[in-house]
Amino acid sequence: MRRRTPPPPSPLPQRDGIDAVRVRLPFDGAWETVREHLVERLAGAGPGVVAGMFEAGRVVGADGRALAPDAAYVPGMFVWFHRELPAEVPVPFAVDVVYRDEHIVVADKPHFLATTPRGGHVTQTALALLRRELDIPALGAAHRLDRLTAGLVLFTVRPEERGAYQTLFRDKLVRKEYEAVAPYDPALALPRTVRSRILKERGILAAREVEGEPNAVTRVELVEHRADGSACYRLTPATGQTHQLRVHMNALGVPILGDPLYPEVTAPVPAGDFRRPLQLLARALEFTDPVTGTEHRFRSTRTLEAWASYSGWAGDEPRTESAQ
Repeated sequence: MRRRTPPPPSPLPQRDGIDAVRVRLPFDGAWETVREHLVERLAGAGPGVVAGMFEAGRVVGADGRALAPDAAYVPGMFVWFHRELPAEVPVPFAVDVVYRDEHIVVADKPHFLATTPRGGHVTQTALALLRRELDIPALGAAHRLDRLTAGLVLFTVRPEERGAYQTLFRDKLVRKEYEAVAPYDPALALPRTVRSRILKERGILAAREVEGEPNAVTRVELVEHRADGSACYRLTPATGQTHQLRVHMNALGVPILGDPLYPEVTAPVPAGDFRRPLQLLARALEFTDPVTGTEHRFRSTRTLEAWASYSGWAGDEPRTESAQ
C-alpha cells in the first residue's frame, strides 16, 4: 500500500484570492508528455487552451519553473497553473467582519455572495474577497452558507487548525439560529420541531423529502406576524442538510420569500439582478472555541428587507448596500 505523502506547497502565488490549480499526474497512463495529459484532462476548456498555457509558460513544476510543451510525463508528478476565469459581475454588497483573532474570522455575508469558489462563482466569493481584503492567503472556510442566504460564516486563519473547527460542525457542537420572512398561516401550530429525510441529488437543483429515517431536524418558531400576511420566523436547525430550512418551511406551507426553488423552480435571473433576495438570514452562531476554549456568541446585524419594507423588497428598484 502506497503511503500518502502531503503535496509540496504551491510555487505560484494566489491570484485574486484564488489558489493555483494543482494536478498530480496519475501513476498509470500512456501519455508521453505532461501536455498530452492536460489536453485530455481539461478537454472541456476548449481547443487550444492547454497549448496556450504552455506557450505562455503558465504550467509549472514544484520548483516554480515553466514546463516546456514537450516536458516528459512523470507518474506522480505535481504541476500547477492558474485557469483563466471568465469575468464575474461584482456583488455590490460588502462582507462585514464581525470578529477576528489569530485563529478565526467571523464574517457577515450578504445575499447573492457565495461562501467559497464553486461553479461560475469564483473571485466573487466571501473567501476570495476576505483573503484579499484581510491579506490572509491561507484563510479557509469552516462551513458554508448557500449563496442566496445572508449572515454569519466562520473562517479559519491557520490551515493546521481548520479541521478542529470543521469538527465542531460535523459533531453538531455549533448552535446556529436563522431568521426568515415567509407568509403567515394562522392555522399553523407553532412552535414545532420538523423532522424529515431530505435527499439532494447531484444535478437536480431542488432537494426533496423522502420516506425513511429523518436526517434533518429544525425547530420553527413564530416571532411576529403582520396584517399584510407576512411573518418573521426563528429557525434553529439541529442538522445541516442542503437546503434544509427552505425545504422544511415549504413543507409547512410557508415557503421563504424570494426562494427560487421552493415550492417551484423558477427561471434563472440574469447576472447582475440583485432584486428580491431570499429572505433567510444566519442570525446567530455560538460555539466553544476548540483551540482557545473561548465561548463565542456572534449575531448578524443585517436586516431582512421584506420585514423592514415589503414594498421595497418586492419592488423593481436595484438593491442597495443598506438593503442588505
